[in-house]
Amino acid sequence: MLMRGTAALAALVMSTITAGAQGTKPNDAQIAHIAYTAGQIDIKAAELALQKSQNKEVRSFAEDMVRDHKAVNDKALALVKKLNVTPQDNDTSKGLVKQADEKEASLRKLNGAAFDKAYAENEVGFHKTVNGALESTLIPSASNPELKDLLRTGLKIFQGHEQHAEHVVQALR
Repeated sequence: MLMRGTAALAALVMSTITAGAQGTKPNDAQIAHIAYTAGQIDIKAAELALQKSQNKEVRSFAEDMVRDHKAVNDKALALVKKLNVTPQDNDTSKGLVKQADEKEASLRKLNGAAFDKAYAENEVGFHKTVNGALESTLIPSASNPELKDLLRTGLKIFQGHEQHAEHVVQALR
């Protein structure tokens, strides 16, 4: 189930990449929405982990996810307001939400060590996918220099999250 959810997420983000390769790259308003949506998804997953997990490492990681993704999303909201841009919903962001809702439903069914392991593994896959999309599509497609800089900053933070999630997975074995 976990691999299917991560694979589906990868397929959705890859659809953005494919669109870019076909010359219909996402515009800045769509990129802003995709990035913000990904952050919101991770905040929601982390909040679930804080509700369900008793594991100290999982809880610490989840607290970091909430703090960091809220900070980046707050900067994104300030930037779109400054630029007077309205984030544009799109098939990728809608698909991300759909897959996240499905993953949340499966995580809610788990408890204890099974939840902790599934949550941490999902976080590794989620961050790998989002980081790949940032590197290969979203950053190169962004035309506004301030948006591009924010995405680059987010990528550095989220690469750290990916490494942290991998550490949590190892600690849970």
